[in-house]
Amino acid sequence: MSDDTSADEPPTTSDAPGDEPAEMHGCPMTEPRGQTVLHPTREQYVEVVKALADDGYQMCVDLTAVDFLRNPHRTLPDGVVPERFEVVVNLLDITSRRRIRLRVQVPESDPVLPTLFDLHPGTEAMEREVFDMFGVAFSDHPDLTRILMPEDWDGHPLRKDASVGEIPVQFKGTPN
Repeated sequence: MSDDTSADEPPTTSDAPGDEPAEMHGCPMTEPRGQTVLHPTREQYVEVVKALADDGYQMCVDLTAVDFLRNPHRTLPDGVVPERFEVVVNLLDITSRRRIRLRVQVPESDPVLPTLFDLHPGTEAMEREVFDMFGVAFSDHPDLTRILMPEDWDGHPLRKDASVGEIPVQFKGTPN
C-alpha cells in the first residue's frame, strides 16, 4: 500500500536541524517503518478523523489501546507528552490504497476520549472492548458497557497493574 498523503494538505517535512517537524492536519506526523502516523491531541482527535475521512480514509479497520505503565519513556515526536494510555486507530483509504495510524495520548487521571461512532459506526464494539479491557471511556458512546467481561467484573484486565487472577479448573475424571 502507498502511504501518500492527501493532495489537499500535503505534510510539511523537515530536513535541516531546527526545522519544524513534519505534520498533517495540525498534528505531528512520523513515518516509522514506512507507515504514516499522526499524533493528535484528545481535543484534535475527532476533527482529525473527520479531515482524514474527507481525504479518503473512509474505513476504520482497528481501534485499540496500549497501557504504557512500564514504558513511560517511549519515543514520541517533540511536543507530544507521553501518557499512560494510548488509543491507536488505523484508517484505510481503499480507493487510493493508503493506510494511516493515529496515536492519541490519554492520561490515567482522565481516561476519556470522544467516540468515533458517529463517523465510523463500526467502532462501536471496538470502543466497548477498549473500555472493558483498559478502562478508557468514550464520551457520547451509544452503549458503553462491558463486551468481554461479566458486568460485575472488578477492574480492567489488560491494564498493566491489574492483578493476575485465577479460575480453578476441574477436569473430568480427576479426583477432587
